[in-house]
Amino acid sequence: MRPLWPFLILAVLLSLSVVYCVTLLPLHRAFPLNHPLELDQLRARDRVRHARLLQGLVGGVVDFSVQGTSDPYLVGLYFTKVKLGSPPREFNVQIDTGSDVLWVTCSSCSNCPQSSGLGIQLNYFDTSSSSTAGLIPCSHPICTSEIQTTATQCFSQSNQCSYSFQYGDGSGTTGYYVSDTFYFDTVFGESLITNSSAIIAFGCSTYQSGDLTKTDKAVDGIFGFGQGDLSVISQLSSHGITPRVFSHCLKGDGSGGGILVLGEILEPGIVYSPLVPSQPHYNLNLQSIAVNGQLLPIDPAAFATSTNRGTIVDSGTTLAYLVEEAYDPFVSAVTAMVQPSVTPTVSKGNQCYLVSNSVSEVFPPVSLNFAGGASMLLKPEEYLINLGFYGGAVLWCIGFQKVQGGVTILGDLVLKDKIFVYDLARQRIGWANYDCSLSVNVSLTSSKDFINAGQLGVSSSARDMLFKLLPLSIMALLMHILALTNLKFL
Repeated sequence: MRPLWPFLILAVLLSLSVVYCVTLLPLHRAFPLNHPLELDQLRARDRVRHARLLQGLVGGVVDFSVQGTSDPYLVGLYFTKVKLGSPPREFNVQIDTGSDVLWVTCSSCSNCPQSSGLGIQLNYFDTSSSSTAGLIPCSHPICTSEIQTTATQCFSQSNQCSYSFQYGDGSGTTGYYVSDTFYFDTVFGESLITNSSAIIAFGCSTYQSGDLTKTDKAVDGIFGFGQGDLSVISQLSSHGITPRVFSHCLKGDGSGGGILVLGEILEPGIVYSPLVPSQPHYNLNLQSIAVNGQLLPIDPAAFATSTNRGTIVDSGTTLAYLVEEAYDPFVSAVTAMVQPSVTPTVSKGNQCYLVSNSVSEVFPPVSLNFAGGASMLLKPEEYLINLGFYGGAVLWCIGFQKVQGGVTILGDLVLKDKIFVYDLARQRIGWANYDCSLSVNVSLTSSKDFINAGQLGVSSSARDMLFKLLPLSIMALLMHILALTNLKFL
């Protein structure tokens, strides 16, 4: 008589909800927050980036390479490590929610940095040294109208799909698309993290110009997390490897860092606001701003989304930017509420304050109110910047910068110390204040099961029995098979 336990195991496995891989990536800050930098340096860096953002908006076309590649390595920018190729090689790439393509520097790259002032060793991708690397031909969907971008081109003589990203400041990168193995850690159960991999398409840069050639800002490439089909999150989710959602929690303290998850971070306090449809960036409908609970006299039309207006969530922007119609009432309200406890002053055109006490005791909370009833509560440290000591007091300046027309942009100044969930499947973004030095709960399935720092929370008695019966390694393998295939049993 055949033993029944294999069939019992299969029956229990079939009762499980769809299991996705959850990929965890540690984040690092290029420079610590206490690194002395002037506001005009940060604004100069952001200006170049915003010119590119607006350029993409006006044209109505997403330029996947435009985001986050000009002078991106000052305070407030985060990067992570990815492993590509066989054998795997490690690359430091900047996290950029404003672009789609993952690209790294090729070993054949000309005019590319040979060293980095960020204290990291630069690596170069060599297709001939990877046993699993393949060139993307002209017949591939990347080079056809299905998911073609304005930066994609194909040379018939070589049958090779190439790209050329040219930026408004004169910098850019040229290269070709390759397919190869992308490695990541998958969390399956209690204290169980397994090595996983998938074949993805990404760019291999053979030429760089402008700011991309500067050694003090050099990394190995850009990791785009936009909504396009070429983003890694879109590629992995299309194969059922991960859900179409990613999350991050950026630490705001001096050491920086944080966590990035190809999956959904779960937190009871998360509120969601719908994304504005048919936009190339992560646009939200900002409706009003309140200071200490009092709504500011701002015409909602100042935030309305159009070809060159709206509100964008962008991890590649260091500060935050408000349109003039909102900036002036905001600064006036804050200043009126903190007098006479502080001494208002102007430093290099910025509204600042000399503060003798703790800013949390003097400055009011600020609320950004979005469509869907979702509010983002900002502590003083999330709209002010500490510029050091002057005459026995601390100089704090408004971190929001004035924009005369154009787009309101929420950068790392307000994104830090919060969980952010980019739910592309439901077309919404969620957030909650959070201490990003703590562990996070991450959804493992399409149901309510989740992990907490690598631990699986389950409620099914059958699943509990299965974990007791099977070694974790076998369980992980079976769950991985279910996640990657669509098995049917008669």
